[in-house]
Amino acid sequence: MLIGYMRVSTSEQNLDLQRDGLEKAGCEKIYDDVCSGRATDRPGLARALEIARAGDAVVVWKLDRIGRSLPHVVGLMNDLQKRGVGLKVLTGDMDTTTTTGRLVFGILATLAEFERDLIHERTMAGLAAARARGRAGGRPRVMTRKKLKAAMAMMADRDNAARDVAAELGVSLSTLYAYVDAKGKPRERANELLTRRSTKRDATVQA
Repeated sequence: MLIGYMRVSTSEQNLDLQRDGLEKAGCEKIYDDVCSGRATDRPGLARALEIARAGDAVVVWKLDRIGRSLPHVVGLMNDLQKRGVGLKVLTGDMDTTTTTGRLVFGILATLAEFERDLIHERTMAGLAAARARGRAGGRPRVMTRKKLKAAMAMMADRDNAARDVAAELGVSLSTLYAYVDAKGKPRERANELLTRRSTKRDATVQA
């Protein structure tokens, strides 16, 4: 069975183009969401993934309709492959049920790993620079806007353990979880840091 999924960012946008493409591709069921690309709560996508069984394929109009980021897309594709479910992308002609499609997926996975490594490298470089500027030990552990951004990216990667993320950022585990949840989604306490003007991005909030 082909299971279609489509998404638009706002209710003012039209789903007709995606729906026409999915119906033409032969999708028997089609689910949709109206949310931004970064949204973590997607009931339509959750339902599409839930009903998919081995031998089925999830079909999307474009790759950016299904994922929040490249690592997120690769994670979804990995989960689908483990369940024997394919992913077809109509624009771009990618199909993980074919040899060529699996090759493209392998390239995407490599790029996602590269992106995670870059985030990790930048985080560690930033912490090393802070230590080089003479930040002494024994000070209250704090969360900065830069650390929060890194924490969100690192926690969104399921390969990273929360305790390791906290250690790399120089904050306690309780401080980490006070600002982000286990999926890297910012908590209410994080809003103050995320909404500050860029001129104040290096300000800190007491943990």
